[in-house]
Amino acid sequence: MAEDAGAADGRERPRVRVMVVDDHPMWREAVARDLTEAGYDVVAATGEGRQALRVAAAVRPGVVVLDLRLPDLPGVEVARGLGASAAPPRVLVLSASAEEADVLEAVKAGASGYLVKSASREEFLDAVRRTAEGDAVFTPGLAGLVLGEYRRLAHRPSGPGPDAAQDGPRLTDRETEVLRMVAKGLTYRQIAERLVLSHRTVQNHVQNTLSKLQLHNRVELVRYAIDKGLAELD
Repeated sequence: MAEDAGAADGRERPRVRVMVVDDHPMWREAVARDLTEAGYDVVAATGEGRQALRVAAAVRPGVVVLDLRLPDLPGVEVARGLGASAAPPRVLVLSASAEEADVLEAVKAGASGYLVKSASREEFLDAVRRTAEGDAVFTPGLAGLVLGEYRRLAHRPSGPGPDAAQDGPRLTDRETEVLRMVAKGLTYRQIAERLVLSHRTVQNHVQNTLSKLQLHNRVELVRYAIDKGLAELD
C-alpha cells in the first residue's frame, strides 16, 4: 500500500505528513500504523484537542485525521483552530457519526472531507491520499448532503442576484470549466480525463482559482460555485 503516499510516475516526492487526533488509544494507534505502512509520515498522534492545536503548530502536518468526539474540545473547534493557523492543514474527519448535523458542522468548520469509521482500510487510505491532493472526500451519500445544504443556503432570498457570477475576481474560461466540475464532485483525475489534461494541470487550475478567490479548500470552492450559480447539474 506504500504507493498511496508516493508518486504514481515513479519520481520521488516528499512524504505526506499526517497527524492523527482520536481519544481512543487502540484506534489511534491502528490508524497511525496503517498510515505508516502505506508510506505516510505520521508526525504526531494525540487524543486531546488542545494538545492537537499546539502540536500541529510545531510539526505542521499536511493532513490531519480528526475524530469529532474529544474529551477536552469538540472536534469542530479543533478543525476551526487548525484552519486559522499560519500553515493550515487539510482536515479529514474520521468519525463514528454519520448524523447530518455533525457532517455539516464539520464542513462549515473547515473540514475538507468526512469519512465514517465503518470505512475499510483501503477506503480510508484512499481518502487520505485524495485529501492530501486537495479533493473534498466524503463517505458515499454524504457529499450529496453537503451539496444540498449549500444549494439551500445559496437560494436564500438574501443570496446573490442573477448577475453575481460576474462579481469578484475574473476567472479564465478553463478555470471556470474546472470549477464547475469541482462543484459537481468530480475528482482531479476525473476532471483531467474529461478535459484531456494532466492531473498536475488540473491541480494548478484549482490552486490558481483558490488564490484568486482567496479561499482555502475545495469545500469553500464548491460553496462559491453554488453561490454564483456555476454548479447546476447536467
